[in-house]
Amino acid sequence: MIFQSNKLTIRQLKESDVPLLAKWLSNPKVLQYYEGRDHPFDDEKVKNIFFTKDPSIQMCIVVYENIEIGYIQFYKLDNESKIEYGYENTSEVIYGMDQFIGEIDFWNRGIGSLLVSSMVKYLVNKQNAKKVVVDPQTWNIRAIKCYEKCGFKKIRLLPKHELHEGEYRDCYVMEYVSD
Repeated sequence: MIFQSNKLTIRQLKESDVPLLAKWLSNPKVLQYYEGRDHPFDDEKVKNIFFTKDPSIQMCIVVYENIEIGYIQFYKLDNESKIEYGYENTSEVIYGMDQFIGEIDFWNRGIGSLLVSSMVKYLVNKQNAKKVVVDPQTWNIRAIKCYEKCGFKKIRLLPKHELHEGEYRDCYVMEYVSD
C-alpha cells in the first residue's frame, strides 16, 4: 500500500489487475478522456503498456470504500521532462501524475478531487515534492476544474502536445506549489 486517506487507498499495480485496467480502458466513456476512443485496450495491450513502463513510474490502483475504481501514476520529473514542461532551470523536486476513475458510477461524486488532493498531500509530505504538475488537454474542462479545486494553477500551454483520437491536442501545464 502506498497510502490510505479517509475512504481512499492507493496501492501498487499488480499483474492480477490486468483485467480491471482492460475493462476500464475499453469503455468509450473513459477513453473519451484517457487514451482516446480510437485506442481501446485488451489484456495484451494493458500488459504491453503498463508492465513495460519505466520502473521510476509508480503505477497504482485507486480503491474507494474497498472497491477498485481507478488508476493513478506518479513520477519524479527527470531532466528531459523538466525541459518539456518548462522547468529546465531548476533543481527543485517536481512530481508529475496522471489518473482516471474507471468505474463511471463513481464519477461526479467528488472522488476525483479527493484522489488528487490526497496524492498531492502524499507527494509533498512523503516525497518532498516542491511542485506537482499535471497536463490535461485544454478541452477537458472536468479535469481542469478538479485540478483547480485542488490548488493547481494553469502555468503554460503545450501546443499539440498529446495525440488523442487522431489529432494532436493542446495541453496545459498545471502546477501545485507546496508552501
